[in-house]
Amino acid sequence: MDLKCIFSLVIIVSRISLSFTQIVNVVIQGSTSVAETDDNFVCATLDWWPTEKCNYNQCPWGKAGLLNLDLKKKVLINAIKAFNSLRIKVGGSLQDQVVYGVGEVKNCPNFMKKEGSLFGFSQGCLPVDRWDELNNFFIQTGVKVTFGLNALLGRNESQSEKGLWVGDWNSQNARDFMKYTIFRGYKIDSYEFGNQLSGAGMGARVEPEKYGKDVIVLKNMVKELHPDPKTQPKGQEVVEGVTHYIYNLGTGDDLNLITKIQDPSYLNQVAQTYRGVFNIVNKFKSQSGAWVSESGRAFQGGAKDVSPTFADGFWYFDQLGMASTYNHKVFYRQTLIGGNYALLDTTTFIPNPDYYGALLWHRLMGSIVLAPGISIIFINLSNDSTFDVTLSSYEHRRRNLRPTDAAKPNFEFTSHLYREEYHLTALGGNIQGQIVLVNDVPMVPTDTFDIPAMDPKLVNASTPISVAAHSIVYVTIRDFHGPVCV
Repeated sequence: MDLKCIFSLVIIVSRISLSFTQIVNVVIQGSTSVAETDDNFVCATLDWWPTEKCNYNQCPWGKAGLLNLDLKKKVLINAIKAFNSLRIKVGGSLQDQVVYGVGEVKNCPNFMKKEGSLFGFSQGCLPVDRWDELNNFFIQTGVKVTFGLNALLGRNESQSEKGLWVGDWNSQNARDFMKYTIFRGYKIDSYEFGNQLSGAGMGARVEPEKYGKDVIVLKNMVKELHPDPKTQPKGQEVVEGVTHYIYNLGTGDDLNLITKIQDPSYLNQVAQTYRGVFNIVNKFKSQSGAWVSESGRAFQGGAKDVSPTFADGFWYFDQLGMASTYNHKVFYRQTLIGGNYALLDTTTFIPNPDYYGALLWHRLMGSIVLAPGISIIFINLSNDSTFDVTLSSYEHRRRNLRPTDAAKPNFEFTSHLYREEYHLTALGGNIQGQIVLVNDVPMVPTDTFDIPAMDPKLVNASTPISVAAHSIVYVTIRDFHGPVCV
């Protein structure tokens, strides 16, 4: 059995076939935190991809791109409002091909397919009236906005080195865009400079020294246009967050994806990426935080038979736990809507299973990551084994004189009558289905397109936590008094 504690707390139980109930004891160290996330840790993206974006002989974006999305859909509005301040990144692969229809920009074309161009599309434009519509939508739904800026404007691809873009960044269009945004009173929480332009890049890259100098130009421009520090987008330092992407399950047409997503040893491999980013940030700029600014498990739109299903939660919630353990402040899910990997169905806007688990994480998990702590998530990858879990504290174990007492649930977790549990399971046991049950209740929007209530199950605190096969369980201990939580 491979039992792993990741977050405050994530437990991954290995994919084993024993067909009986196993007993597990989890020890919580409440006096020490291992990391701390942003209060808006669970985030999502909205992407620029147009309807014509296709992969694997399918075109899964529909009208979910930023320029086409129907912002009046009630279920979309309610899905965002349920988070009570969801952080959304406006960006994606095409962000370095977007000009803003302000200032000297008079011609504002749509993206068009163009062979030989970056990502196969021409330059596109964000019309000012669409920017107004988006911001009215963000204000209505309480969104915190991260905006991905075009960092290639003014540059050209090198004639001698494919993928390398050279020349100076033309910041005028970004300046005009920011001035208009400020004039209209729109709030931008943070700016991302370009899309995967560092290192080897993704389609395009900029030399590190040039990129760093342009980040300083951007920061100075932000400070100039926002003289009051209280109204500035994130960051007193030049760099507030160091971003990277996670697509650790490969391509969306991989027929082995459903197997990978249930294999803890495969899921564990990406830990080296999180660890590496954490070490780099901690070494060179400890005041900054590591951000996962895009993550969709399988790239090029996701996998249509896995990404929107219950099984995807085995990957998603493991990633949230792993990222938080390695002190990542923010985790953006690609996408809120659009592609196969969205939290909401691209056509119907109805939430997919991961949406409800993400909402529970946002509501239940605190920003302090213990080893582990007050809210707990268990992920059981076994298809036929149940686990009965008892809890004890590290401090209690140290006080025990008899080793045999350590495995017993101690007073700190049984002194109250009940704990709160949320059991997420697939409808009919079909993990590749798109209906999730929370405490046996199907999660389906109401007739008025409201997000259904997710009520906890109150369980006798003296009994073990039962984690059924192929299930995800949240547990909240309301009166756990860990010194670090005070």
